Amino acid sequence: MAFADGDLLPALLGATACDPAEAEDVVRRVHPGHEVTRIGDGTLFDRPYPPDDITYATVLAGAELLCDRRLVLDRPSELPEHLRAVGAGRRIVMHGMHSVVDWLCFALWEDGKLVRSLSLSPDSGIEENIGEPYDFELPFWAGEHPVEPMPGWPDQGPYPLPFHPLELGEEALRALFGFVVEGRPDPDDIAAEAVSLHGFRVTDPTGREQTEREADYQRVRQMMGPPRLFRTGPDGTMQEVSFDAL
Repeated sequence: MAFADGDLLPALLGATACDPAEAEDVVRRVHPGHEVTRIGDGTLFDRPYPPDDITYATVLAGAELLCDRRLVLDRPSELPEHLRAVGAGRRIVMHGMHSVVDWLCFALWEDGKLVRSLSLSPDSGIEENIGEPYDFELPFWAGEHPVEPMPGWPDQGPYPLPFHPLELGEEALRALFGFVVEGRPDPDDIAAEAVSLHGFRVTDPTGREQTEREADYQRVRQMMGPPRLFRTGPDGTMQEVSFDAL
């Protein structure tokens, strides 16, 4: 997530290491009431998806940038009021992806007004689609990036969406933040490894956040069911193998 005075890319292109105290102040404002302690630093290249209870942040010229999974929402329009206040009068940009479930969300607010929000995955469908699509989205919605069946896997129906969310997610990341996580970088992309971030452990002192998160994890584990193992068969197709046969 970023809070910027305008276009974020110039701030990232001119990024220099900030005072850790400045980064900590931003972290405390986005996580009021939490305990905040310094940990090791990183870069935008190696710390875009921190573990639970970890935040990486930097203060740039005209922008603040934070990497924290808690700041990315299934429905971005439900952005908490205190985060709207942090970004009051500025541009707020959100972006998140999860490769396990092919989930993507991104959103942008201008001076408190939600301009664009998209959140979707093959299992949940389109959870939120607010505002006019950006130019980089149009080829995806036009069907120019269909998801092809995976060779060898049995019982594959049509992909539930007209494109793969993570493929669009990389284009959204480039358009909104100026870099990509996977794929070939463009010559104009920022050097994410050159953007230094300060790391913080940020925890809810009441324990409520951690307890709710673990309950969510437990529900997901129950929904997933037992693991399944596949191997390539003699005919080149993927065939399920019993664990007893190992």
